[in-house]
Amino acid sequence: MTNTAVITGASQGLGAALAHALARTGWTLVIDARTRKDLEVTAEALGGLTTVVAIAGDVVDDDHRAELAEAASKLGGADLLVNNASTLGGSPPPALAEFPLPALLETFEVNVLAPIALTQLVLPQLRLSTAGAVLNISSDAAVEAYEGWGGYGAAKAALDHASAVLAKEEPDLRVWSVDPGDLRTRLQQQAFPGEDISDRPLPSAVVPFFVKLLDERPASGRYVAR
Repeated sequence: MTNTAVITGASQGLGAALAHALARTGWTLVIDARTRKDLEVTAEALGGLTTVVAIAGDVVDDDHRAELAEAASKLGGADLLVNNASTLGGSPPPALAEFPLPALLETFEVNVLAPIALTQLVLPQLRLSTAGAVLNISSDAAVEAYEGWGGYGAAKAALDHASAVLAKEEPDLRVWSVDPGDLRTRLQQQAFPGEDISDRPLPSAVVPFFVKLLDERPASGRYVAR
């Protein structure tokens, strides 16, 4: 039986790297991103490897999340949900004292509310899987205090805690919250506009950690990609 994964924010960066890794091992995919053009390019590349359903949209939109869940159901049901889509709230991310409240609200909507809401929709499918799992992408900013990272870090900390609670409530599933480290991604460049981030590793560098995670299925919890 073919495994199916739902991956948000999969048009580039870590989401795309994970999608390619899963596609190469036979997973079918439901992927999304806000930028349709980038998503179509990624979907075309993945289409040469596996069955992929690409749906452009914003994870904070109720109808869009429902589309993702329905697409996974039509493929036989999700075995894995990867909540990867994230936003900083500004470029560079603003200090808390000046953080515009609408942007702060959006940061929590994208990084916390949307993952929980999508998880709620996909949970019935994951419960039917023999290897159901939720993978939430976290950050070191969730546990360390960095100037300018208050909004993003607080949102990721909330996601970490929600992951831990979900793991208690759904003991038959695996619920992982993973800090992938600083990577050479668009999000990281937005955090440091105009700076050279070429010293950061590419997302592909941490993909083996995630592949091992899925293969070995350690206990639910928070992990750091090494």
